[in-house]
Amino acid sequence: MKNWIQVVAAFALLVTAAVPLAGAAESAAGRHRVVFQVSDNDAAKWNLALNNIRNIQQDLGRENVDIELIAYGPGLNMLKLDSAVAARVAETLGNGADVFACENTMRSQKLGKAELLPNISFVKAGVTALMMRQREGWAYIRP
Repeated sequence: MKNWIQVVAAFALLVTAAVPLAGAAESAAGRHRVVFQVSDNDAAKWNLALNNIRNIQQDLGRENVDIELIAYGPGLNMLKLDSAVAARVAETLGNGADVFACENTMRSQKLGKAELLPNISFVKAGVTALMMRQREGWAYIRP
């Protein structure tokens, strides 16, 4: 009998612990929330991330999901005006996703905002922004 009670108590603990995880990537308004990390200077990786974003919006509906893409390190090169994925990034922005450039990387690469694509946003530190989003319960994807 004692083992049975321990099993039931352990099961109840597992179920209780798992419940908050079920909705962790949803906001209080029921919107899904996902943040993408792109830190590679690779057009193929960027296209994969942008395809993932488009697929999520098509599957869940743009109105039901908040999507952010945070670029830092070598990945910031793909946010330059002459980037191989500039048109795709512009399309993604136009479809309601937010794209952020890391200001720390901008300083280290001596890049100004005028050298980057229009309509992107900025974060002080890309890795910190990712960490905060994960802490807030956002789903995290790094293609």
